Amino acid sequence: MIRVLDQSTINQIAAGEVIERPMAVVKELVENALDAGATAITVEIKEGGISFIRVTDNGSGIGREEIRTAFLRHATSKIRTMEDLFAVSSLGFRGEALSSIAAVAQVELITKESDSLAGSRYEMQGGEEVAFEEVGCPTGTTFIVRNLFYNTPARKKFLKSATTEGNYIHELVQRYSLAHADIRFTYIADGRNKLQTSGDGQVRTNIYYIYGADVTKNIIPISAEADGMKLTGFIGKPVLSRGNRLMMNYFVNGRYIKSPVIASAVEEAYKEFLMSHRYPFVVLLLSIDSAVIDVNVHPTKMEVRFTNQREVYQLFYDTLYRALKENNLIPEVSLSEKKGSAHVPEREERHPEPFEKERQEQERAAKQAVGQETAIPSPEQREAPFSAASKASFVRESFQQMDFSKEEGVVPDAPQFRMIGQVFGTYWLIEYEEELLMIDQHAAHEKVLYEKLMAQLHEKQGMTQELAAPIVVSLSGREMGVLQENQQIFEKIGFRFEEFGDKEYLITGVPADFLSLASKDLFLEMIDGMMEKNSISEPELVLSHCATIACKAAVKGKQLLSFAEAKELITQMLQMEQPYHCPHGRPTTITMSKHELEKKFKRIV
Repeated sequence: MIRVLDQSTINQIAAGEVIERPMAVVKELVENALDAGATAITVEIKEGGISFIRVTDNGSGIGREEIRTAFLRHATSKIRTMEDLFAVSSLGFRGEALSSIAAVAQVELITKESDSLAGSRYEMQGGEEVAFEEVGCPTGTTFIVRNLFYNTPARKKFLKSATTEGNYIHELVQRYSLAHADIRFTYIADGRNKLQTSGDGQVRTNIYYIYGADVTKNIIPISAEADGMKLTGFIGKPVLSRGNRLMMNYFVNGRYIKSPVIASAVEEAYKEFLMSHRYPFVVLLLSIDSAVIDVNVHPTKMEVRFTNQREVYQLFYDTLYRALKENNLIPEVSLSEKKGSAHVPEREERHPEPFEKERQEQERAAKQAVGQETAIPSPEQREAPFSAASKASFVRESFQQMDFSKEEGVVPDAPQFRMIGQVFGTYWLIEYEEELLMIDQHAAHEKVLYEKLMAQLHEKQGMTQELAAPIVVSLSGREMGVLQENQQIFEKIGFRFEEFGDKEYLITGVPADFLSLASKDLFLEMIDGMMEKNSISEPELVLSHCATIACKAAVKGKQLLSFAEAKELITQMLQMEQPYHCPHGRPTTITMSKHELEKKFKRIV
């Protein structure tokens, strides 16, 4: 039998489209505050917003006679007719937010208009009115939302941890502060002040509050106008690139949006400046006639369609590409001497620590045994990007635990094979038993390093090297939450870190066998990966990031290795139980048997 659903069920179904998590509640309430002309907005949450959300503004307030109407579905002051829907200038317009929130939470509203002597307090639980009274309060509106999804437990169980939900809210408030730099935003989580902006109208100031000094010193201001549109904001130099798109922020008429057209234009503009699968930092604000955009695409109002998408694409692409071409993108290096001084002091001679000196002597002894004395990279070289020489030196370091015999390249109980040579600077040819093996040096080294790291994890050996000079990293609120949630994973792999101010962390220790890697970049890439894969279990994440470390530390194709180095690498690889694939599944080795060769040369038929 077909029947009409009761109003309570209808409201809860509608709420499912609009209110999917605490962040959605905050989004709707902040947008209402912005539409009300607020110049100061405070967001306070507890337990990730699941148990408590309070949004306070100093906007125009709601008249006492309109309060009940405001909580009805499709009740709004933003539009009147269908024509208004195609020229929306406000952030909110659907009239669904308050009724949806009230249907799945306990809601309290305190509000007062500027010309009223007293304010009003209105309370609802699960869509039902429970209180309506006069109160004394300042001009503006405060919404308090308690026990979200208390009456829909099936939906509540799909929420993530309180930390993760809180991080989503933190990120949302940060984005609104970028789009509305003239408004003073305050964000408080579990009694701690996480964000406080000045409302001075300077986007750069808020970028500094959110992302820190490292980002702010590497941004380029942009401003352009075309076809009735105005584009302003800041873009990051290529040095700020990350492994995901989470630092790409687009705003259209003050609304944070996702747009394939804009994303494509930005990524294309950066194409010749970034490596593949790297994404830039951008904060881009587009002002455009609301008549040429459609924001009524999805209940979350985050998707926007442009009727002039070709012009939008061209404006973003041309502006960003020109700014990148015109700016000096070469990283600056400063000397300790003051400007104008021609004298550069002699570098102080540095002596290794006792444990490092002993390690160097052991390596020299090992290399003398195979007739190859090599230089050890300095601590400065270890943190620098790899040159071919430093990379080859690192390969030698990774082999230092091998027990060399007097005969070059021979290890006790090692598989016996004959080195033939190398082709295309990447692939080694060896004769092994009755087969010709062709081995990819990068994949082989990646496999060796991965297995070594996994063995250390399994045996729970100490594998952290404490840094004499800790590395400082600046993280966003969401990144800090991911780091805190996954602290054990970082520690298992070998990182040690501690808080160092509001947004900074000190990396005090790194994986011991991978000192030559750019530890800061690896640390940030691991965070990026965890933000994208937050549903993966801890064991899988550990394996994934061990593979990442091994891949980044391994020698690359066309990187020079000596015969002795290649032989030691191949020896280690062939001693493994499953040596023929790297951690990412790519083959390390392809083979051709003696029988196949003889068939090719028609020696046998």
